[in-house]
Amino acid sequence: MSTVIEQAVQARIIASAPPSRTVPAQLLYERADPFAVRVTFPPAASLDGDEVEWAFARELLARGLLTPAGGGDVRVWPCGPHRTVLEFHAAEGVAMVQLDTPELRTFLARTYALVPAGGEGGHLDVDSDLAALLREA
Repeated sequence: MSTVIEQAVQARIIASAPPSRTVPAQLLYERADPFAVRVTFPPAASLDGDEVEWAFARELLARGLLTPAGGGDVRVWPCGPHRTVLEFHAAEGVAMVQLDTPELRTFLARTYALVPAGGEGGHLDVDSDLAALLREA
């Protein structure tokens, strides 16, 4: 069984100027980082022309499909029955995108099949992570 789940999605960037537009995005989940999900946007979606990746808690994404969730750099909430909004806060400003809720549910189901909720700790390599931290110190 693969240890990485990737899923291509279409993200609608919510903007007042220039007008909103749809861009491809990539959802990613790795068993080696079991608490996090990542979403990557192509260079065309950013102001500086660089690819943008955000990592945040898988649990935040799951909660945000049902009710507004988050209070830090990433916030997620349902926008009607078929869309979910992801709001990203950075020093440069705020970005908001809409994703298809059924696609997010499919992605999350695949992640839970790989690492069930509550089983994330069993996939952490604490010894290796600690050794890496000590090497960097």
